[in-house]
Amino acid sequence: MTNYLDFEKPLAEIEGKAAELRAMARQNEEMDIEAEAAGLDKKAADLMETLYADLTPWRKCQVARHADRPHCKDYIDALFTEYTPLAGDRNFADDHAVMGGLARLDGRAVMVIGHEKGNDTKSRIERNFGMARPEGYRKAIRLMDMADRFGIPVVTLVDTPGAYPGKGAEERGQSEAIARSTQKCLQLGVPLVSVIIGEGGSGGAVAFATANRVAMLQHSVYSVISPEGCASILWKDAEKMREAAEALRLTAQNLKELGVCDRIVSEPTGGAHRHKKIAIDGVGAAIQAMLDELENKSADELRQSRRQKYLDLGSKGLAA
Repeated sequence: MTNYLDFEKPLAEIEGKAAELRAMARQNEEMDIEAEAAGLDKKAADLMETLYADLTPWRKCQVARHADRPHCKDYIDALFTEYTPLAGDRNFADDHAVMGGLARLDGRAVMVIGHEKGNDTKSRIERNFGMARPEGYRKAIRLMDMADRFGIPVVTLVDTPGAYPGKGAEERGQSEAIARSTQKCLQLGVPLVSVIIGEGGSGGAVAFATANRVAMLQHSVYSVISPEGCASILWKDAEKMREAAEALRLTAQNLKELGVCDRIVSEPTGGAHRHKKIAIDGVGAAIQAMLDELENKSADELRQSRRQKYLDLGSKGLAA
């Protein structure tokens, strides 16, 4: 069953009618409705092309948050072999919102780390909807340390509305853990590449994405705050999230202009959730390309170029 977004309601009606016609034909074999159903399919495909040709920033947020969008586990299962999960921060607990471990990407040894939101009610609660606690960031630091020690490139998959803001997380040093994870990204002497596969929310995303190369899926978003949070602060009205999304310049296209994002990975028409394999394969190709670009750089070159990348952030957009 397809989960339709608000702006896709006209599409839902057309696809629903086509499905009804085919269901009726299955019950009555004498009915010949294929030509009519095919016409509806064509109409739906044309409408989808139109809807997705020029999505507003707010609609991109909706697509980035789609419940059926492929998540970190989907990418790991499809792209990586010999994945060996590593758990715990060796201090407090294992945070299921962050998954990571050693793996191979087309034969190349890597350390893969990412936020996992879950794909049903039970797993979403277990994964805390992808909102990491301090122990999640400390686990990531531990895994990055291990990768650095053994000269293994790090791949991060970012998909989080932000770090968990609960009382317990704050008591255990949430902001310090995020800061140290960001610091560890800057200190690594191995290639670090990151892909924003859905939402890149606030410092919770930056803690994984302070990388040599950052790719974003076409309809992903990456911002210091959610549109709803921004609207609540600036206008005292969360319903102004559409205006906030425009002002935040949070789309992959905006961030490519600003130099935050290095490449945009195309999504199938209708979003990554409609054709998951195509989207996942595109991300795999982007990761391979980014690692190839960094393969022959020394540890000092990697650190220096990564540091300079973030010192220069925004200069493109300001100059324009």
